[in-house]
Amino acid sequence: MKRIMIYPEYIDSRRSRSEGRKIRKEYCIDNPKIEEIYEAAKLLGLNPEIQRDKKYPRNWFYSKGRVIVDKVKSKLEILKDIALKIKDMRNMG
Repeated sequence: MKRIMIYPEYIDSRRSRSEGRKIRKEYCIDNPKIEEIYEAAKLLGLNPEIQRDKKYPRNWFYSKGRVIVDKVKSKLEILKDIALKIKDMRNMG
């Protein structure tokens, strides 16, 4: 199965498109952590794996890591699903 990389910058509402945000702001969350992305992906059954030593190329001086997940839909649909799941998790917690 194909896998895709997810950097926190992809779903961070504080970032612009040119800074790496991939989905619309209404779906994004503020300051996502890789642990949250991992948990959301796990709940969605995406077989996540954390790589803490990796850096987002556009933000190479600041390392947040990345999460690799199974590609079961388009990348943008997966990002939206993960962001919405993190919103749910934050609202419940």
